[in-house]
Amino acid sequence: MLIWLDTSILNVAVTTLADPADGLGATPAELEWVASAYTLVFAGTLFAGGALADRFGPRNTLLAGLALFGAASGAGAFAGSAGWLIVARGFMGAGSALLMPATLSVIVQSTPPEKRTRAIAIWSSSSGLGVAVGPVVGGALLSHFWWGSVFLVNVPIVVLCMTGAVAVVPALKGPARRVLDLPGLALSVLGLGGVVYGVIELGNGQSWHGVHVLLPVVLGGALLAAFVAGQRRSPAPSLDLRLFRQPGFTAGSVVLLIAFMALAGHLFYAAFYLQGPRGLSPADAGLVMIAAAVGIVLGSQASPAMSRLLSDRWTVAAGVLATAATYVGYLWFDGGTPIPVVVVLLFVQGFGMGLVGTPVTAVMMSGVPPQLAGAGSAVNSVTRQVGGTLGVAMTGSILSAVYRDRMADATLPGAAGELPPAAQEQARTSAEAARSLAGSLRLPELAAMADRAFLDAMYTATFWTAVLALVGCVVAAGGLRARKAADEPAANGNGRDAQ
Repeated sequence: MLIWLDTSILNVAVTTLADPADGLGATPAELEWVASAYTLVFAGTLFAGGALADRFGPRNTLLAGLALFGAASGAGAFAGSAGWLIVARGFMGAGSALLMPATLSVIVQSTPPEKRTRAIAIWSSSSGLGVAVGPVVGGALLSHFWWGSVFLVNVPIVVLCMTGAVAVVPALKGPARRVLDLPGLALSVLGLGGVVYGVIELGNGQSWHGVHVLLPVVLGGALLAAFVAGQRRSPAPSLDLRLFRQPGFTAGSVVLLIAFMALAGHLFYAAFYLQGPRGLSPADAGLVMIAAAVGIVLGSQASPAMSRLLSDRWTVAAGVLATAATYVGYLWFDGGTPIPVVVVLLFVQGFGMGLVGTPVTAVMMSGVPPQLAGAGSAVNSVTRQVGGTLGVAMTGSILSAVYRDRMADATLPGAAGELPPAAQEQARTSAEAARSLAGSLRLPELAAMADRAFLDAMYTATFWTAVLALVGCVVAAGGLRARKAADEPAANGNGRDAQ
């Protein structure tokens, strides 16, 4: 919950951070990296976090991650510039990379099989709780305190978590003779970091064939290929590739990647829709989007019962299909769509994602031996983070390209004829820039034109998001079924039990 709380609370604070009087006067590029530095380091170091959990035990890694996260949060709260805040956010990402695999590893190793699915459901729903609480807490803090309070609030939560971990989390041991594959860890960090960096730059508007995108992606991909090749030969691999011999683990990883790509991409343009054509304030838009978080919590809690009734495979497929249906619904949205309709679709979308997360994680981790629980947990976490980053980059690129295309040939109205060339370029950069210009020049027709162009861009983005989710539904129905067919007879020892 702490990890997702910090992610969602930042969304409320970006406007304040950009203010030169009340914040840090951060530029748009600096604000993008305040968020992206966390994701970059988090995704890049997750495999290392899983390996450390396997080597030193998940409880020790959990405590170390909490300490690093808390210290970086305190430092970020008192950062004197956007640059120092970006550095602090990077260290927070490293702390989260230690935390995330350790939490799931603790659950897998310390709960009996009959209670494990329920435990994973609680673990999954905590992310929805963090997403729901973040905007509310952030808004309250910014109303009464300075911008650093949204980071400083993490410190007492960290202290509470460390106290609870010391008191109740069992001292689970890592394998006694397992050694760290330091070259492999370095390759995984640099490789994942390069790929994620390129994806972030693509989502920030850079050309896909430019040096800021293509070069880091190619180099990162090459380093990851070297990492995989080294893991196949290593006597103590950071990522045991035997995990992917289990069809359920592989299919579950693909489903999580696709589902989080679709979800993150959708929420990205949904936030712009609510604050753009629908005209809501950031605080009101945050309240509306809480519906998705509530759905995630309730869906996660309902998923064990649904899995018993329908099986893991069909519960996951139904959840992904439900999210796809909500994405399709956005094809009929316009500037006058009632807010209750948006709330209902966001809730259904969140509920569907809640149905996905728990059974997929349970299937993935069911065949992972205890000594590799950290590595398996890291893969689970990496797919979520990388999927979310890819989704935002995908929809961001689609929104930008279609919006610019719609505005490129349009005659942009000014107070006396067409807008000057510099103003036209600003209006064609983004719908937000066009609305700001329209407000300053008192040109409501320019704002209306930008809204229409944004809606066209959103329709294109939501179409491809829905297609992506449908692919995830097919993978769930086919891949998780393959796991059952392949694994259960061997596990049960005879055909009658497997039946």
